[in-house]
Amino acid sequence: MINKIRNFCIIAHIDHGKSTLADRFLEVTGTVEKRKMKEQLLDQMDLERERGITIKLQPVRMEYRDCILNLIDTPGHVDFTYEVSRSLAAVEGALLLVDVTQGIQAQTLANYHLALDQGLKIMPVLNKVDLPTANLAETEEELVKLLGCAREDILKVSAKTGLGVESLLEFIINKVPAPATEQRKVLQALIFDSVYNDYKGVVAYVRLKSGQVKKGDKIHLIGTGKDSEVLEVGYFKPHFLKSDILYSGEIGYIVTGLKNLSYCRVGDTITSTQTENHDYQDLRLPGYSEVRPMVFAGFYCKEGVELEDLREGLEKIKLTDASLFFEPEMSAALGPGFRCGFLGLLHLEIIQERLRRENKLELVVTSPSVAYKIRSTKKNFIASGGHKFKIDKEGFYIIRSPQELPNENEIEEIQEPWVKADIIAPASYIGNIMNLVNIKRGLYINTDYLSQERVILHYEMPLNSILTDFYDKLKSVSSGYASLNYELSGYRQCLVERMDILVAGDLVESLATIIYKDSAYQAGRKVVDALAEVLPRQMFEVKIQAVLGFQKNNKQSGGKVVASSRIAPFRKDVTGYLYGGDVTRKMKLLEKQKKGKKKMKDRGRVEIPPEAYLSVLKK
Repeated sequence: MINKIRNFCIIAHIDHGKSTLADRFLEVTGTVEKRKMKEQLLDQMDLERERGITIKLQPVRMEYRDCILNLIDTPGHVDFTYEVSRSLAAVEGALLLVDVTQGIQAQTLANYHLALDQGLKIMPVLNKVDLPTANLAETEEELVKLLGCAREDILKVSAKTGLGVESLLEFIINKVPAPATEQRKVLQALIFDSVYNDYKGVVAYVRLKSGQVKKGDKIHLIGTGKDSEVLEVGYFKPHFLKSDILYSGEIGYIVTGLKNLSYCRVGDTITSTQTENHDYQDLRLPGYSEVRPMVFAGFYCKEGVELEDLREGLEKIKLTDASLFFEPEMSAALGPGFRCGFLGLLHLEIIQERLRRENKLELVVTSPSVAYKIRSTKKNFIASGGHKFKIDKEGFYIIRSPQELPNENEIEEIQEPWVKADIIAPASYIGNIMNLVNIKRGLYINTDYLSQERVILHYEMPLNSILTDFYDKLKSVSSGYASLNYELSGYRQCLVERMDILVAGDLVESLATIIYKDSAYQAGRKVVDALAEVLPRQMFEVKIQAVLGFQKNNKQSGGKVVASSRIAPFRKDVTGYLYGGDVTRKMKLLEKQKKGKKKMKDRGRVEIPPEAYLSVLKK
């Protein structure tokens, strides 16, 4: 039976047609009835359908020409590369899908190298060949140069119309190797994903490397050391379909019988508790490299009583998203919350939206920042929230928020994370892109030509420089044609400081950021102008100020204002009803109004709405 199994996934840049091709596979193989078919069928979350992107990997089992085809649909955005890497570890082949109207993009290249590192059979596929704007010859040339394959090895399909899909399925059956036959009979199942079901408990998505598993078996999770009993096994069709047994080489699910979310980790190995003469650690399969968050932000509830709901929501998402990091922290201004780590801003935005929808939580989210390394003159000091700083092998403290940045006289050295960035674009936009990257402190490495018309620009850049508006500006200067991929490369020394925001004289701790010293004015100007546009007007004048050095030793002090703006107050005409008499009557009323305005200004407080945080986030 194992010789009839083909495990493969689809990898591509975002919006190159992965989900549409998966739909055609389901349709052609009869896995889903035509009356039940809909677009993006494998995208289970409402968020995925609304945004037209895949966020979570999704497996499905199909049967075609007496073969079993296990497909894993993967995301295409750089923020969800970890999902792709997990999918690749569970399969033997990968369809490298390229949109012929766009050509090879940055994430296409990144996913290709991921599949290459796993030793998978890579099959190049050109999609959207039916469109009048298809640039078939040039895209073929790019693939031949990238993969070193022959033109006849490149398949051509239209996922929208179904053109060439049946031939592609035949190609998969002929080219993707069957799973390797394991000599040992003991159960070894790699967990590549997991979900929490309110009725079933923790459900593990697994690829069986050896052995078999069925309902009632006693299992052991090697990484967490937990034992349990299997309540159910089955396949993805694409929803859960109960089965009697799962065999070696197959992809399916195991209802573990566990209720605690932390006991079933992605990358762990499931084996049998009845294994004799075996050390469990000898049976452990290679898991996944530990993912390192790149962007950090604080999540706080508007109401303190919602803290446990926030914790539960984060734990549930953590079960299905191993790249999410969070730990509790305390803010003097915002109260208890969590410091969360993400792979990028889109990842942050998706998690925030999931918490809002799934847990009905309206959150205050602090400005995102990267993790800095600090060498300090002060030893063993405590971070905000009361937890101790983590220290790396070189003796640097790792800080993940502006609030943790010590005073300037306590800092010997600060280092920031840098990334290797690959930008793919038409050659005619090289000048525009280079100007933009220079402004963002990027260092040029070299240029590779995919073809006469398309290039790959290789740069090294500070991660902080591409966090906020870099991608939007890159699209703008390239008329939408450029694409970006990046990966962390290390840390380098930098000159930064904390910038605080004051609204009506009050410190808004959640808007504090770490900025470069030589661009303090520009950074402050962007924030105060963004806030001035979204904050509601009051009956008193509201001053918005960006300040350096406002807090020292946790006590408020003057600081240096680098940028400011104001929101004019509403004005009531208190003299409108006067129709005559001495001018002093008018002056008395105006003076009274002036005193009232001053009183309101001294006592007034401005509530920061959620859209204000979002405007700063995307400044």
